[in-house]
Amino acid sequence: MMSWIPEKVFRPRGWMMMAAGLLALLLAQLLGRRDLLVAAVFLLALPPLASAGLHLLAPGFTVKRRFSPAFVEAGTTAAVTVDVHGTTPGGASARITEQLPPHLIDVPHFDYPNPVTPRSLLSRYHYTLRPSRRGVFTIGPLTAKFADPFDVALLTRELDKGEPLTVAPAAVVLPEISLTGGRGQDGSRMTRQQANPSDDDVMTREYRHGDPLRRVHWPATARQGKLMVRAEESVTTPEAALVLDQRTWAYGGAAKMPRRADTLATTPAFEWAVTAAVSIAAHLLERSYVLRVLDDQGHPGFHSSRSAAEPGREDFAGQSGALAVAQSLAALELAAPSRADAATPLADVLADRLIQTRRRGPVIAVTGLLTDADAMILAAAIEAAEGAYAFMVCPDPAHAAGPLNILRRAGWQALAVAPHTALLQAWMDVDTPLALPAPTTGSLHHVPAAAPGGRP
Repeated sequence: MMSWIPEKVFRPRGWMMMAAGLLALLLAQLLGRRDLLVAAVFLLALPPLASAGLHLLAPGFTVKRRFSPAFVEAGTTAAVTVDVHGTTPGGASARITEQLPPHLIDVPHFDYPNPVTPRSLLSRYHYTLRPSRRGVFTIGPLTAKFADPFDVALLTRELDKGEPLTVAPAAVVLPEISLTGGRGQDGSRMTRQQANPSDDDVMTREYRHGDPLRRVHWPATARQGKLMVRAEESVTTPEAALVLDQRTWAYGGAAKMPRRADTLATTPAFEWAVTAAVSIAAHLLERSYVLRVLDDQGHPGFHSSRSAAEPGREDFAGQSGALAVAQSLAALELAAPSRADAATPLADVLADRLIQTRRRGPVIAVTGLLTDADAMILAAAIEAAEGAYAFMVCPDPAHAAGPLNILRRAGWQALAVAPHTALLQAWMDVDTPLALPAPTTGSLHHVPAAAPGGRP
C-alpha cells in the first residue's frame, strides 16, 4: 500500500515516525510544549537507533547451494537446494530472495528461519529452475532483508556471491544413417586388416598347414602350448572426427552479434551448429566411437570455451565423453572480434591434422557459410576418413552452391541448411542431398554425391 516509500534504510513506518517527529519538533517550538519535544526526540531517534542495532546485531550466515543435476540441458529442470546456516542461536527473522538471471523470471522468496530440526541453526530451502538457453549463469547472490522488532528499520545484506549453473545445449536424438552403417550395436566392426602384435583385441586360431610363419602369435602359442596364428579378422575401435566452425563472419558477421553483457556471443546460425554438434557427438559416443573435436583452425574444439573442464582436450569417448562435450558446448562462443575482423579462412593445418591422424571412421563438419577456398581445404580431408559429411549453416542456402559443388565432387555428402531447418530433417537429408539452388537464376538443380573417397 505504501510501496512508493523508499525502503533502503527504513521501513515505511520508520519514515512516517521521523516525519511525525519533525512535525512534533516544530509544534514544540511554536507552542513551547515540553511533552511534544520529548515525543519529537523519541520519534526522531528510534528509527536510526533501530537501524544501528540491526547493523551491530545482525547474525552472520554461511550459505551452501547445490544443483541437481550438476549441469542441465536447456529446457530441462534443475532442482536447487539452499542451506543457510546461522552463526547465532535465535537470531533475527528475515525475508530471503534468490537473485536470478533476467530470463529466469520466477524469483524465489523464503522466510528465515526455517530450521530443519527444532532449535537448529540450519535452514534449508528448495526450488526449481528451468533455463531456456545454454550458457553459464550465476545463481544468486542470496539477499536477506532484516527488520527490527518495531518494524521501523531495514537492513539488506548479500549472504553469498552466488554459484555458477552450467546449462548445456539440448541434444536431438538422431536415427541411424549411413554415417554409422556397418557398425555393431557397440560400435565395433569386423575388418579384414591383419591384426598387429600390440592389439589388445587380437584373435587367434590354431596353426594350419600353409599359414605363413609371420602370422604366428608367439604369446598365444606359449599360453596354449601349441602353435597359434593371428586370425584374419580383427575388431577395430570406431573413430570419428567432428569439425565445428567458430568463425564469426561465417555465421552472419560481427555486426549481427548480440551484446556480450547479458548473453553469449552467438547468432541463430551458430546456435543451430552447436545443437548439431552436441547431437552428433552424443549419437557417435553412444555407439562407442572415439570422437576427436577440432575447430576451424585445427585447434582442440573447445579451447576457447569458458565452460570446458579441459579446454585442451580433443578426444572423447563413452558416456563421460558425451557429458564433457555437452559441458564444453554450454558456453562456447563465436571467435573474438580480433579474429572476426576479416574473413578468416579455414586453416590448412585442419586438413593436415585430419589426414595425418587417419581416423577409422567418418569426418563430420558443421560450418557456417564456406568460401570456395574453404571448401577446397575440407575436400582434401576426405582422404583421412571412411566417409565425410558436411552441414553448412547459412541464412540463404542458395549462396552455398559453389562450396557444395566442390565438396560433393570430392566425395563429401554435403548439405546447406538454414537456421530454421529442423536438425532431424537435415540429418536424414545429408544421406541423399536435396536439389542444389543455383545462386544466379534461383532455379534448382541436383548435383549427385560421389561415393566417399571417389570422384563423380
